[in-house]
Amino acid sequence: MAHPPAAGPIAFLSDVHGNITALEVVLAELERLDVKRVYVAGDLLLGGDEPLEVWQRLQALGAICTRGASDLALGSVDPGSLVPIDEEQRRQARLFSDTRGAIGDLVAERLRRLPEQQRIPLVDGREVLMVHGSPADSNREITHDLNDDELLALLDDDPADIIVCGSTHVPFQRTVAEYHIVNVGSVGAAPEGQIAHYTIVTPRMSSADILQDWVSYEQPEAS
Repeated sequence: MAHPPAAGPIAFLSDVHGNITALEVVLAELERLDVKRVYVAGDLLLGGDEPLEVWQRLQALGAICTRGASDLALGSVDPGSLVPIDEEQRRQARLFSDTRGAIGDLVAERLRRLPEQQRIPLVDGREVLMVHGSPADSNREITHDLNDDELLALLDDDPADIIVCGSTHVPFQRTVAEYHIVNVGSVGAAPEGQIAHYTIVTPRMSSADILQDWVSYEQPEAS
């Protein structure tokens, strides 16, 4: 999918994990900041109680998404084939089955068909690559503690100038060689709990301003 060159601010999110409350507070903040283009780096629906609501909200927004590991699983794994062997695996299997039932076959198939990468040109001629894990492998994470050689191996000589990723739930920025790596953290499953991360990239003629921030929210009590 070709994207028009970005001349204004664009938002990058990741790892919503079916948390509509967290997503809504981030989208409200983006609206306040007048950011209209939204990209989401995968792991959209599995984990929270509102997977279908998250999908519908992202679709209504026109968000451009890549596929995370949990998205692929929801689109390709039969819940009946899961054979949990302990209580934690049984809990995860129930969550997976409930999520798959909530979203239905059509959404599951659309998750399966999401691309692993999105490339976004910037007005100055540079390019952003958005992936869930890394350019080398969508399931291999770019973590903050990798050394330069380990990180470069995951970038796989990709020509993009800015690599945007998620998966780890921990936001950070790192420059190595000619690459600038931006992990955008997590909207719906931040390790800190009840905060939602977001990143805004604002293209300039010779560079890009990158803002990483978060908003807090209160999760409604289960009824």
